[in-house]
Amino acid sequence: MNPRWRAWLIAALAGAVLIAALYFPVLRKRVRQQARSAEQSEEQARRELAQEAAANASAPRVKAKLFWAANPDDSSLAPVMVDLPLSDDPVLRAKQVLNTLLAGPVDTDLRTLPPDAELLAFYLLPDGTGIADFSETLATSMPSGIQSEQLAVDSIVQTLAANVPQIRRLKILVHGQEVDTLAGHVDLLEPFPVNTKTAPAPFAPAKPAAVQTPPTTAPAPASANPQAAPPAKP
Repeated sequence: MNPRWRAWLIAALAGAVLIAALYFPVLRKRVRQQARSAEQSEEQARRELAQEAAANASAPRVKAKLFWAANPDDSSLAPVMVDLPLSDDPVLRAKQVLNTLLAGPVDTDLRTLPPDAELLAFYLLPDGTGIADFSETLATSMPSGIQSEQLAVDSIVQTLAANVPQIRRLKILVHGQEVDTLAGHVDLLEPFPVNTKTAPAPFAPAKPAAVQTPPTTAPAPASANPQAAPPAKP
């Protein structure tokens, strides 16, 4: 090989090695950050749930009913009973069951929400309207298709309906903003009905019908008739 070309090749290789040496730490840092971010997103709901459970350690453990997919190829939901120390406060209770829902079932193929989605906040208005604010990944990481979107919304609504009776309807926000749809299909502009059953009106016994007594006809009193003939004399 021509010594001149060899020098050029060695210089090029040396430059490539230098560039790689400079860029490799940056690349490694980015890979670590992405891996750490993925792990944090995956465990975010579990950590929040653990924190809330610790804060409510004195609360009695109850059977919470959560709704995940019945099977990976089905569009229906199936209830799963989970022991949780649920709070009596409806807002905290809603956060607990939603974070458990986000954490997913033991079989990850049955989850209904993206693994990196997070519950940012939950509010309950005086009229019974619950407002659940989720991270953007609820929409961006949602599998395309109306079936997956409907399954996600139904799992949220049915889980709240089964565990938080104070919620009458639910409004879903994405990163604090009202959005038209979840991922192009399910309408999010109108609240979803949750607990629509209302307490029955108190029973009032019917009043007995008034008994009408037929009028009695009394004989008309005899009136003096000035033109009547006097009685005959014997």
